[in-house]
Amino acid sequence: MKTNFSLEKSIIAVLGAWISNTMELLIPTLMLLTILMVIDYISGMLAAKKEALEYPDKPQYRWSSKKSIIGIYKKIGYILTILVAVSTDYLIHKFAVELGLRFDSQTLFGLLVSIWFIINELLSILENANRMGVALPGFLVKVLMNMKNNVDHKGE
Repeated sequence: MKTNFSLEKSIIAVLGAWISNTMELLIPTLMLLTILMVIDYISGMLAAKKEALEYPDKPQYRWSSKKSIIGIYKKIGYILTILVAVSTDYLIHKFAVELGLRFDSQTLFGLLVSIWFIINELLSILENANRMGVALPGFLVKVLMNMKNNVDHKGE
């Protein structure tokens, strides 16, 4: 049995372990966000297809590749914003250590921004479900809106 050992694989493994260690809270949050982004995208396409069937003569209710691409750009913007937030966390942590200050969390802004985007995705999925004809439980929408507002206030 031949073992395929390469420098690239080693670097990726070490980098992955370091990221996992320093961002133990952020990694599962980012995984959840990624899953929700895919679900939101798919549910948006399904909602548009359903509306196109209900309103065949109205072009505003059709699936649009332009809107689809704009949605993908928005999701890429999410990723870039999280990258900026995580970079800010790194800078704050690095300066705190250099100044001899104790700073327990390494992912404060990265985590807050990620949670804020998760809540946005959940609300968007609910909107898409509503467009597909699902009656939404008002309490769920209200809870998510309250959570979003709380995260906004934590970031201030």
